[in-house]
Amino acid sequence: MHNSYVVAKFAAFQETGTAATERIAGTYTYTLIVTPNGVGAPGTAQTTDITITIAALATSSLVASAATSSAFISTATGATSDVAVSALATASNTPRGYIRVTLLNAASGTDARESVTITTTIGQVGTTENRGRSVVLKYTGATDYNIYSDGTAGTGTITISTPSVTFATKSVTFYAVAPSTLVASVATPNLRVGSNADSVRVVAKDANGVDWSGTLYIYASAAADAAIAGAVRATAAADATACTWSAASAIHSCAITGAAAGTAKFKVSNYATAALATAAASGAEVTSNEVSVVVNTATAATVKLEFDKATYAPGERARIYVTPLDSTGKAIAVSTNANLLASGGISTAQALTFAGSTTTAESLTAVSITTKANSSSTTGARAGSMEYTVYMPVSGGTVTISATGGTSLPLAGRVAVTASATVTDSGAAALAAVNALATTVASLKTLITTLTNLVLKIQKKVKA
Repeated sequence: MHNSYVVAKFAAFQETGTAATERIAGTYTYTLIVTPNGVGAPGTAQTTDITITIAALATSSLVASAATSSAFISTATGATSDVAVSALATASNTPRGYIRVTLLNAASGTDARESVTITTTIGQVGTTENRGRSVVLKYTGATDYNIYSDGTAGTGTITISTPSVTFATKSVTFYAVAPSTLVASVATPNLRVGSNADSVRVVAKDANGVDWSGTLYIYASAAADAAIAGAVRATAAADATACTWSAASAIHSCAITGAAAGTAKFKVSNYATAALATAAASGAEVTSNEVSVVVNTATAATVKLEFDKATYAPGERARIYVTPLDSTGKAIAVSTNANLLASGGISTAQALTFAGSTTTAESLTAVSITTKANSSSTTGARAGSMEYTVYMPVSGGTVTISATGGTSLPLAGRVAVTASATVTDSGAAALAAVNALATTVASLKTLITTLTNLVLKIQKKVKA
């Protein structure tokens, strides 16, 4: 037999398996050993390494994506948006709030598998088994991690991160057992007989200046005041009315029940009764400044129309106020007047655009008017009035609206009322600006000429 060379090719395969048994994505290294067999005895074994890489499917990735993952703080579990957490600082094993963490991969359909690190500057975070100021926690799907108070009052910053994602920081507030200051103000200028929500607002702070969101109580200062509205605070019975805390506005809102026309004085305390205040189980009593509220039983005698400004730019937003007035021309308590305006409501010859409806006519033709109890800088609401939001015409000129008092008013009040405002002419404004610029240029030209002549005179004197 003659000597000859034989060439052989070998292939190596790796079974990825089914979904239940598939291999983990990664790079695998194998060593191949080939031993040739000749006539008589086997030849020398040859070895070589090969690598096989299994790429991870996007849907199978265990890496969290910032684009699809989320972390929300709230007072309840399962949060889908952030909610302010404000709680008593006293140490407790009951969670004061929760952080809902969801880790998803880039495919946005499968849970990632990464540890979650949560750190807080005040209080504790974690689970019933693992909690502290800074903890590393297991993640096995959308999870609510707890927030605990530990006796420290103040505002804390909470950071949440994983090896792949760092979330925006969250804030938690722990307030002291008792408030330090209570500042009350009247929110509703005219109360009606009966229930009046959000009549008095109170800003409460503890000794650290932190918003105090515990329960406050409002009560009439004396029996004479209680004859007009509210009730005096009894020694044992809880006649004081509990106020409502709003985390969004960081105020306590207090309701008052009106009984008769007049002015009544009120105070706010962190204790519901005088007996509790004397016992001072939760620290010394703190009371607010005294405020006076007015119960107004007057009815509508006339109606007034007005704009919120006298002058507007073309297309600028404007508000129209409809205000029922009493026989002395003053605003009255919140009310609904079925026919405050006569049929047709408010009319105008100008091209106003109404915010929230397709045409001006559909919106301004209402005759039943319900007024607002309180003013708002956000919505434009004005106490005692109903507001319409419109947009002025894009051309300059005077805009006039008109209406006639309806059958909800006495005969003397069923008269025509109007209001006017001016829309500046954009062309005229531009011309005025050009003219002003021309005047300025002319003045500069005169000044330059004067300075030039002065320089020439100085040069002549120097030559001389």
